[in-house]
Amino acid sequence: MGLDTPNHKPHDVLAGLLSGDMDRVNALIRQRMASRHAPRIPEVTAHLVEAGGKRLRPMLTLAAARMCGYEGDDHVKLAATVEFIHTATLLHDDVVDESEKRRGRPTANLLWDNKSSVLVGDYLFARSFQLMVETGSLRVLDILANAAATIAEGEVLQLTAAQDLRTSEDIYLQVVRGKTAALFSAATEVGGVIAGVEEAQIRALHDYGDALGIAFQIVDDLLDYQGDASSTGKNVGDDFRERKLTLPVIKAVAAASDEERRFWKRTIEKGDQRDGDLEEALRLLRLHGTLEATRDDALGWTEKAKASLGLLPESELRDLLIDLADFVVARVY
Repeated sequence: MGLDTPNHKPHDVLAGLLSGDMDRVNALIRQRMASRHAPRIPEVTAHLVEAGGKRLRPMLTLAAARMCGYEGDDHVKLAATVEFIHTATLLHDDVVDESEKRRGRPTANLLWDNKSSVLVGDYLFARSFQLMVETGSLRVLDILANAAATIAEGEVLQLTAAQDLRTSEDIYLQVVRGKTAALFSAATEVGGVIAGVEEAQIRALHDYGDALGIAFQIVDDLLDYQGDASSTGKNVGDDFRERKLTLPVIKAVAAASDEERRFWKRTIEKGDQRDGDLEEALRLLRLHGTLEATRDDALGWTEKAKASLGLLPESELRDLLIDLADFVVARVY
């Protein structure tokens, strides 16, 4: 499959294959984000939900269920649940990060206010639990509730780790597993659970989502230092300006001389950033080869994701999920 051809990107092909299910998911999302008493809720939610995101996480739930032969309706509810959880975390993240742009558009907290973003995020979390309960599966509820708790835990850990030069790659991975991979792995795992496949396959689906989510976040962090703002919706160096200690910088700090460490301490820990500091940060990342090393890490997680699907039956959907894992890292070539 030609990953470099715009019309054949794996997530686009996946969206086409799952278009009927996705139409039902989108209709359910619009129905459940309505509020008779608080019109601001659908206003704020629609701003994010209708922003043209790839809907990757709900598609993973639909794909996993269909790949496992599921023919019921609960995968639609679970896909909407996953999207609500994701949207709630985005609303909260933008408040925490004091962000002004997401997907190239103004954030909800900028257009409305922090209070609206936090409270509407809470509303979406509540809606997500209502939806998952409707499946009648305690196991599904357990998986998604654990994911929601892990996401919050990862965000809190990031608060203390993001500007601490002692943050190791292990702690970074723990943060990434929380804030990103937990929802990816839950999204794929619940698809296998409602399809009633054997435990080894459910575990394989979890492992695929976990590895894909880690690769996805590592690539996002890498694109911050070498991406194209027109396609990422972020400016190069946003993470540096926001003093986020991501994997490329963690690797550079580990290899730093005393003088270089003083630079990172001033810019990241103390937040004393001056003209030319971003250029110096980029020079140090290139000097120590940390961008290439970070990409290699992402490739390693991609390979783990692909290998885990070996336990699933051969199908077009399985091939697309393998291609999707490759495409995640292809963004940084």
